[in-house]
Amino acid sequence: MRKESESENRVQLTMAKQQGTLIEVHNLPNDDYFNVGFVVALDPVFCLMISIDWDGKINGLIAIRIKSILYTERHSDYLMTVSEKTKVAHDHNYFDIWQVQKFIDNHPKITQGNLLSNLLNDSYENRLPVVIGTEKYKGSDDFTGIIIDLTPIKVTIHYYNDHDLSSLWEYDILRAKIDYLRVRGTQMATGKQIFNDIFNEM
Repeated sequence: MRKESESENRVQLTMAKQQGTLIEVHNLPNDDYFNVGFVVALDPVFCLMISIDWDGKINGLIAIRIKSILYTERHSDYLMTVSEKTKVAHDHNYFDIWQVQKFIDNHPKITQGNLLSNLLNDSYENRLPVVIGTEKYKGSDDFTGIIIDLTPIKVTIHYYNDHDLSSLWEYDILRAKIDYLRVRGTQMATGKQIFNDIFNEM
């Protein structure tokens, strides 16, 4: 498995941010799954990206712990293909159906200071579902849930299992063990619908 240094990954993320270009971020052991997007902010611990899906549209925001990143790619055929798809998405008005760019423009402080805290606070205060990936499971599992308690040390969520919707579960996650956090996108909207329709939680 390819592995670049944290400092080299930070350099590549910084260059992608400065140039406004797409980047692949490989932060999971399985090379079949990785993140693609535009870097909008970096802090000492996390990078914040506007996530782009295979259809070339914005999929939400994702914060990724930089030390968990294995390597990045800035010039691949995959990126070239996704870049072309973003043009089609723009032309046909489905590039930003979740209005993520508008959210960032209207809330510039979300990209300043502690990125993880900013996103957690936003989702907690607005009761928006989040997706949390942890160091323990390394992408083999993550948690879609609503934050019910937030402290400087940990996050407590009510989460559901896609394969067992009989009830909600409660889980405490240490902030220091969060590898990635997805907010304000497709999974947030889907989670909101499930919490509302099945669990009457929203």
